[in-house]
Amino acid sequence: MKVYEGTILTVDARDSVARYLVEDAGIIAYVGDTLPAQFEGAPIERLQSRALCPAFVDTHEHLASFATFNAGLNVMHARSNEHIKEMVADFARTCPAKTLVAFGASPYSVEEGRLLSRAELDEACPNKPVFMVKYDGHACVVNSALLEKIDGKVRNLRGYHPDTGEMNQEAFFAVSDYITGTLSIPELVRNIQGAMDFLASRGIGMVHTVSGVGFAGNLDISLEKWVGRSAQSGFQVRVFPQSMDVSVATKRGLPRIGGCFACALDGCFGSHDAAMIEPYSDAQGGHGVLYYSDEFVTDFCKKANRLGLQIEMHAIGDAAFNQAAHALKAALDDYPREDHRHGIIHACLPTQEALEICAEYGIHAPMQTSFIDWPQEPDSYLASLLGEGRAARLNPLRKMWDMGIVLSAGSDAPCTDPNPLLWMQRACNHSVPGQSLTPQEALRMCTYNGAWTTFDENERGSLEVGKVADMCVLSGNPYDLDPASLGSLKIEGLLLGGVPYAEQRQGFASAVVKGMLGKAKI
Repeated sequence: MKVYEGTILTVDARDSVARYLVEDAGIIAYVGDTLPAQFEGAPIERLQSRALCPAFVDTHEHLASFATFNAGLNVMHARSNEHIKEMVADFARTCPAKTLVAFGASPYSVEEGRLLSRAELDEACPNKPVFMVKYDGHACVVNSALLEKIDGKVRNLRGYHPDTGEMNQEAFFAVSDYITGTLSIPELVRNIQGAMDFLASRGIGMVHTVSGVGFAGNLDISLEKWVGRSAQSGFQVRVFPQSMDVSVATKRGLPRIGGCFACALDGCFGSHDAAMIEPYSDAQGGHGVLYYSDEFVTDFCKKANRLGLQIEMHAIGDAAFNQAAHALKAALDDYPREDHRHGIIHACLPTQEALEICAEYGIHAPMQTSFIDWPQEPDSYLASLLGEGRAARLNPLRKMWDMGIVLSAGSDAPCTDPNPLLWMQRACNHSVPGQSLTPQEALRMCTYNGAWTTFDENERGSLEVGKVADMCVLSGNPYDLDPASLGSLKIEGLLLGGVPYAEQRQGFASAVVKGMLGKAKI
């Protein structure tokens, strides 16, 4: 048993702030402003200037991909292609891997104003294959050594650009499949465990992972299920299989399906393939790409909904958001369900019509507030692509919140840094006037709403009596800060089940076998 005294941000229905919290055997035994006599002899931790809040939830992450890239080279903060070349060359000298994996390259955050080329990667690393993933996770650049290995697999696919080395759309997915196929299972498990430790250092106690990125037999989905079930220190994993084949979820006993890749209805702005109702405003123009017909998406949603599955689908552009909303509406009209918790991921450019459908039918939105004022895809660039009018409609948090649409927060890692304090800071300092949330709303979005999204709100997501003591220690109280100062907060500790988080320690075989035999929620 332990008593915490200080600022307790409960994120209950009233956003109560309490003075005391008592944890007993991993469960919250008391929350209130005075300490009852029966707890007075328990050890006490005085928070002083710190604050206790629920553990954060990342509601959209590609865990296997993030784990792989997190073990590779992050070039997201480089501000020139010359710097990226230097980083790749240094990495090649020290990394023992046969294929080098790097991520985060953007043409909009470097002084050259363009994506690194195949020739430049060859200069940095001529001998080893290099897979450089673009910041948006929807394209990559390969060097000649890698192109030689994958050319026969991608040359007839949409998005194949051998001169520059850039691969997008179907060609990118094929290259990704090849790279994931080169990873050994023990290596992938170790990387996932390392990613859990990294997420915990950011105050994240639960991750919703979207899986299914090219492993034979969707092995990564099964591995994430097993490793998630056997995770130590109370870390929670909820798996969404990225497939339009409902059997991929049902045969694994998973209650949900969706994500990106096979469940992406369109691409993204940076690769010019987010599906748009009106053409892009720049010289390239075009309407982007809808990957599936309305009939195909509606049929998938009807099948999944009738089976009782929770559905999530990727939609960036307004045409894709419309398609998602109408398909989910058709599924719920076909087979009404009281508490389905279907969602539309990203929801970057929603239309009024589709938002009204979401509000009426209870469709939620796992959003990425890190996309707001994102250095990898700056607001000025988006305005040049979309025009000022459409750019002002991006990520309308305030509007969606006021309509009663449940918003949760995710990183889309490895596309952005899984940093809940950044999610809050961006949500409360929206670049579009009038679209910001309050700190109380932002904290709820990042905690309780994340737990709610996967039906976990009765056990986690707020600091209330009877719930699991999954708690994060913040350096200060976000409710007392000016929204512009939220970025100054720091994570000072994560407690899961009332115990300070400890790194994952079990070996590959133990993690897999325990996960295969385990019964933990996943």
